Amino acid sequence: MKMRSPLSYILLFLVTLTFAVSCTNPAVYIKTTTEMQEASSVAAGAVRLGFSAWPGWFPWQVAQEQGIFKANNVPVDLKWFDGYLESISTLTAGQIDANSQTLGDTVSSVAGGADQVIVLVNDNSTGNDKVIVRNGINSVADLKGKKVAAEEGTVDHFLLLQGLKKAGLSAQDIQFVPLETGKAASAFVGGQVDAVAVFAPFTTQALKRAGSKELFSSKEFPGAISDHLVFSRKFVDAHPDKVQAMVNSWFATLDYMKANQNKSYDIMAKRAGVKTDEYKQYADGTRIFTVEENLKAFQPGNDMSSLQFAAQEMTKFLTQAGLAKTQPDLSKLFDDRFVQAYAEKSKKS
Repeated sequence: MKMRSPLSYILLFLVTLTFAVSCTNPAVYIKTTTEMQEASSVAAGAVRLGFSAWPGWFPWQVAQEQGIFKANNVPVDLKWFDGYLESISTLTAGQIDANSQTLGDTVSSVAGGADQVIVLVNDNSTGNDKVIVRNGINSVADLKGKKVAAEEGTVDHFLLLQGLKKAGLSAQDIQFVPLETGKAASAFVGGQVDAVAVFAPFTTQALKRAGSKELFSSKEFPGAISDHLVFSRKFVDAHPDKVQAMVNSWFATLDYMKANQNKSYDIMAKRAGVKTDEYKQYADGTRIFTVEENLKAFQPGNDMSSLQFAAQEMTKFLTQAGLAKTQPDLSKLFDDRFVQAYAEKSKKS
């Protein structure tokens, strides 16, 4: 006779236990089964949205906690990423449907073969991306020969190079130290590098080094760093109704935040891991885009306020820096029909 495996004994025990529980208290069993089925159903049809530590993306946490997704009839599996680049690679791998990411990183992903679509402008950085330096460095020229850390290929790397270019320097004039953003901030605080290019809330961490200060920020480079809701094209083609619901939810969240500012700050500060008063300091460094600003940004233009122009400039940066081996196809990168639809609906209501 064939012996039972240990797994068989475990399964038999679980079946027996389930039967005993159901006989003792049928309501417990029925409730648990229903909840599991509902959870499975929601998970199966939910939009898998990634986001990470950036003030312009923390409103997604507000949307989740205040039931705004549910009010717009769109189940959302909101996924938090401690590492920003991990969220990008997860979208590229198709393990999430949408992500919160910058224009530059989206262009980089497309250059690498990803098929992605920008459907919404969350914000522009207006000071929350900074180059922070140690005591004794008082100008960009002083960075020459110094160790400067940043996450290679990201917008803060781009900001660093823009600042160097404006001062007549190049990437070859510094000792560039490529580190993940959180590790870059830690390395700066630990005295391992002389300067660091990071975004909020990591700017707060970097500025804890005694004598450190901001050298320049995204405030000096308007439009250089824009942040977006980015979907895989496959999802947009298959579920345009859910994409629309996500865009609607975003603007509904902004309305909620305007009417409930203190509560919203508390929610976002908690997600950021900082005190509410500290989080409020980020407000001026991030310009959350209105519907009208969204519509304008999607239009062609000759400066960085136009997404199409900015994407072309970012392509040049990535190519010159050797971070993109092929020219990305930008012709289908932007899809403003969902913002347009929301704007039209708002006019009628």
